[in-house]
Amino acid sequence: MTTAFSVTGHFVDIQNQDIYPAEIQVSGKKIKAIKRIADAPEQYLLPGFVDAHVHIESSLLVPSEFARLAVLHGTVAAVSDPHEIANVCGMDGISFMIDNGNDTPFKFFFGAPSCVPATPFETAGAAISPDEIDQLFREKNLLYLAEMMNWPGVLSGDALVKEKIKLAIKYGKPVDGHAPGLMGENAAKYAAAGISTDHECFTIEEARDKISYGMKVAIREGSAAKNFDALIDLMDETPKQLMFCSDDKHPDSLLDGHINQLVARAVALGKDMFDVLRAACITPVAHYGLDVGLCRDGDPADFIVVDNLVDFIPRQTYINGQMVANNGISEILSVSCIPINHFKAKPLSGNVFDLIKEEGPAKIIQVLDRQLITKTIEAEVSAKGGKVISDPEKDILKIAVINRYAINSKPQVALVKGFGLKEGAIASSVAHDSHNIIVVGCTDEAMIQAANLIITHQGGLSAVTNEKESVLPLPVAGLMSHQDAFKVAEQYTLLDKMAKTLGSSLQSPFMSLSFMALLVIPQIKISDQGLFDGEMFEFISVFEKKKEA
Repeated sequence: MTTAFSVTGHFVDIQNQDIYPAEIQVSGKKIKAIKRIADAPEQYLLPGFVDAHVHIESSLLVPSEFARLAVLHGTVAAVSDPHEIANVCGMDGISFMIDNGNDTPFKFFFGAPSCVPATPFETAGAAISPDEIDQLFREKNLLYLAEMMNWPGVLSGDALVKEKIKLAIKYGKPVDGHAPGLMGENAAKYAAAGISTDHECFTIEEARDKISYGMKVAIREGSAAKNFDALIDLMDETPKQLMFCSDDKHPDSLLDGHINQLVARAVALGKDMFDVLRAACITPVAHYGLDVGLCRDGDPADFIVVDNLVDFIPRQTYINGQMVANNGISEILSVSCIPINHFKAKPLSGNVFDLIKEEGPAKIIQVLDRQLITKTIEAEVSAKGGKVISDPEKDILKIAVINRYAINSKPQVALVKGFGLKEGAIASSVAHDSHNIIVVGCTDEAMIQAANLIITHQGGLSAVTNEKESVLPLPVAGLMSHQDAFKVAEQYTLLDKMAKTLGSSLQSPFMSLSFMALLVIPQIKISDQGLFDGEMFEFISVFEKKKEA
């Protein structure tokens, strides 16, 4: 039976930059007509928001639970790269995301991961070959080639990279980029290879440069990386080349808001509202060819009703003519799913986190709050019995990565500054991109305790002190929970609070921790194979090797 209904309000016509009283007439899943009327209630009708680049896995929620929160904020669709779960479970992981997403009315548009594994300098749980990318385009009809993080491979003409990009071009699929800091001739060459977007720009100069070569820039504001303030003035210069994205969003911040927050902030800064809404609603739909309605006759009935054009908090959200959120209540129901995983590591003991002290200063990872990039600093470090020890007073702590795909492997240990922990340790099996176990702490004993909580649960986030331990299990690939989104958000909030009571001043300690293993973001990171220079793309030592006489 075909359902028919209408909604009245002041229609925000983004395409024609007009606002007028109107009635949206819906028949089934489509908009039958939008008609001007003489008068309308004080509410506004506009297309739903689109997250132009997100890793659903980073919400710690399976897609069906992510959807339950996102629709509260007027988001109707997400352009999602499933490379996190692909790095753990391969093609089975991608199928899990697609199938679970299809169990909800929310519109997930997954891409074919281009970099699994992300680099040869880390141990992943799987690999995605060009043949499998071809299969994803043919059989799963995935809409784009997901972020090409291997920009050195693009620039050097790596055969495997070229083959993947050629496949996207063959099927008429756009190719997403990922090239932080790349500018000038290298950026031009990167774009000329077929890369059409980037969400990693952290200065306005970099973004302008990439836009000049024809790329679109997704302004990112996630739980850890926040580039909105640096880039939003581009809205006055090249608004048609912009989109909004979250990239990585933890459940507590997703509960608070999504793309609607970026729209509200941009409008509050005096940016043209129609330009802002174009970036939030229209440009991603046009760029990726999404089956998402833009409030035109015959379009899918994907739209939102908001009280005002200031905070853009939805009163209702509709997807394909179905009300999926109503006055702060999600109308999407939880669905059951069977978790998949890839986890072999066994509990740790003994002196697994020993780091031998050598002469001279140590190279240390400097965390930058709200950024994915890090800095390399050098300092003399504390030692006991010839072994380096964490020094909470100087905020120089041990950080380690353990291969979760092997039963017994030697952890790689380095040093980090910026977490601010005064006691205990925190650990996670969310460690981009290969998602091995990562842990930082004030003592080796606390680090072992925190890491073993992750290993016992075969994935999760943990925090420990001498008196207390807490863990949020993530049974789906060690990345996501399939439990109720609101409960997971509550659990995560408590765990985040505990990390901060241990002394961390970072806005999102667990998100920042997860990015300490992301080798493709400079300047210095750590994998299960060692300390890594993200600019030279090579391993380095914590201490300089002694020169022979």
